[in-house]
Amino acid sequence: MSAAFKGRREDRRLVTGAGRYTADWNQSGQLYAAFLRSDRAHAEIVSIDTKAASAHPGVAGIFTAEDTKAAGLVFPPPFLPFPGKGGQPIKVPAHGILASGRVRYVGEEIAMVVAATAAAAQDAVEKIEIEYQDLPAVSDVEDALKPGAAQIHAEIPGNVSLVYEYGNEAKVNEAMAKAAHVTRIKLYSARLVSNPMEPKGCLAVYDAAKDVWDFWSSTQGITMMSGSLATHGIAPEKARIHAQDVGGGFGTRGGAYPEYLVVMLAAKKLGKPVKWVATRSETFVSDHHGRAIRLSGALALDKEGNFLAFRLDWTCDLGAYPAGAGPFINTITPMLTPTGVYKTPAVYGLHHLVVTNTTPIAPYRGAGRPDGAYLIERLVDEAAREMKIDRLELRRRNFIAKDAFPYETPTMVPYDSGDYATLLEKALQKTDWAGFEKRRAESKSRGKLRGIGLASFIEPAGAALAPKDQTLLKFGSSGNLVLHSVTGPTGQGHETVMPEIVGRELGVDPELITLSTGDPDGPPLIGGGTAGSRSMSSHGAASLMAAREVIKKGLELAAKDLEVAVADIEFKDGKYSVKGTDKSIGIIQLAKKQSSTAGSHPMDAGGEVPAAGTFPSGVHVAEVEIDPDTGVTSVLRYLTMDDCGTVINHTLLEGQMHGGIMQGAGQVFGEECQYDRASGQLLTGSFMDYYMPRAGLIRDLQVYDHPVPSPTNPLGVKGAGEAGTTGSLPTFMNAVVDALRPIGIHHIDMPITPSKMWHAIRAAAK
Repeated sequence: MSAAFKGRREDRRLVTGAGRYTADWNQSGQLYAAFLRSDRAHAEIVSIDTKAASAHPGVAGIFTAEDTKAAGLVFPPPFLPFPGKGGQPIKVPAHGILASGRVRYVGEEIAMVVAATAAAAQDAVEKIEIEYQDLPAVSDVEDALKPGAAQIHAEIPGNVSLVYEYGNEAKVNEAMAKAAHVTRIKLYSARLVSNPMEPKGCLAVYDAAKDVWDFWSSTQGITMMSGSLATHGIAPEKARIHAQDVGGGFGTRGGAYPEYLVVMLAAKKLGKPVKWVATRSETFVSDHHGRAIRLSGALALDKEGNFLAFRLDWTCDLGAYPAGAGPFINTITPMLTPTGVYKTPAVYGLHHLVVTNTTPIAPYRGAGRPDGAYLIERLVDEAAREMKIDRLELRRRNFIAKDAFPYETPTMVPYDSGDYATLLEKALQKTDWAGFEKRRAESKSRGKLRGIGLASFIEPAGAALAPKDQTLLKFGSSGNLVLHSVTGPTGQGHETVMPEIVGRELGVDPELITLSTGDPDGPPLIGGGTAGSRSMSSHGAASLMAAREVIKKGLELAAKDLEVAVADIEFKDGKYSVKGTDKSIGIIQLAKKQSSTAGSHPMDAGGEVPAAGTFPSGVHVAEVEIDPDTGVTSVLRYLTMDDCGTVINHTLLEGQMHGGIMQGAGQVFGEECQYDRASGQLLTGSFMDYYMPRAGLIRDLQVYDHPVPSPTNPLGVKGAGEAGTTGSLPTFMNAVVDALRPIGIHHIDMPITPSKMWHAIRAAAK
């Protein structure tokens, strides 16, 4: 077995500026695109006049909805393969790639100008004359659901696109009626802008002779992009997807945006390469947003504190259009873990998916799991307070036992494995929970409010984006290997960990192995990209299987080379050996002896695994201190104790946890995408107005793990990419509320800005 990597192989390239992002790709003679976007939240388009723009120097073409319709490009329905309540399908309006007749949110694409320079294209956009007839706008789900509210789409009466339910309502109602105690709570999960460092963009080149595009864009996986383009009207065989480095994904790079299709159309019509890179202002209004959910829940308990039933109600803002996986993450995802880590006989969930005059909603890191964990864990803490039961003891009484796996939830979802009680005890020991009251007293002596909070959470991982995931290992003439995969690295460290998996299995230096993920000339592979914390359980596991196939193929070749029967050969530590002798040959040496034919090496091998979910879990603990005079909340310490299954590379695991926790901290302590409730205008459209977390926000961040291998994949891994976000929302909020309880505050909504905190403390003092 080779030693684990100490760092990330890709870091030298990235931190020295040698990475290649979308804006770095160029083609000779390329043109540049710019978009006219709506500055109204809701309005009829009376007329568009492009004459002045067309006459602007350098303009090569202007494209509107008529052009995209004529080309057969469509805006696809969202991904939601299941019906709603009563078997009703989701209501989806008919609309095109570019707005036609009406605009429904600020930032919606109306037209695209293509010119010789980016500046000329933008100048020409400003010369397009457009006349609107304003319509009433609704930018909040509560307003959208009111009687007489403005109707955003004729196809969506009452602005409700879908009502989705799961569980057993009658059983839950019965449990609530008989319960010794019922805890109820209402929460808000703020609307967020993902704001990856790299704005979205693309470059398209059309080959008329072959009727094929070459298309460059940052993506979470080339198969995800090609599949998304196909739903818009461009067949997979017509688009060669190129991808290299990605400056942040978080769910927003999962597929094609409308702009990409118009750029591809322009490249075909104009016969020249066309490039477009969004401005940061465009990112705020046109990248799909995340969260935006109003949550309410109830937890029924018997007199001993045993959980009897959960009732979970979600009112989800879809934005102006049900788009992509937005409906899926607000229905199916929370249905998978509706009772968390607790044995609970009954559950009922009712989700209303509502359209508003805002930017569409799509997955953002966690994609429905943080919100579900937030609701469940706040209910548990409040139930403990109301019933005067220690919050740790209440959790212990209701944990699913370690020997109960595989465990089936009330929604008939099988949890793979877990050890929730041990996670809790280890976290308590690492954080010196027992000594907290002394620390609280010390803070109080300085006039500060100190709190400690935790969350015991679980999340579904391993999204089934394809029926199976494949990889291919190919040998080079010098004994090096290339691992082909369709995963889409967006900062996780795939270039490090995938070769590490293969190197460990083959017993060779991982430096001999290179990962290839964005090559359109690579082998055709089935698989999904990077999403839903799936990379290790899918592509990682498939890489392991490919390595095992290489070893199998080498057995016969080694036997021939060593002049013995295959049955006499064993493989260990990178060598084929004759049993009971000192005769051996290394796997790389053996590979070098073989001859390649037509680019194929006799030891090349593929691996595949079927789609399979995992259920990572964890206990996170946060300690915070609040200054009542300023309202500033300081995060003194944050600790994670996670079960992500088998840990392949702890350095990369820590990186994923750090990033996810910081994004959770951003949402809790400041991030919120705000619209003017009357006009639908975006109020937080730049970094001047939109809060972003900074590295110093958490003073002490420690990552620990307690692995319980998953039986669903050969590596035994579980997802890790979103656990930090899923665990941090309830953990931070429980810690803040714990700090505020001594002054009589038992609830506060995120984001907890200093101003909101200061006013809450002043109000409690009256």
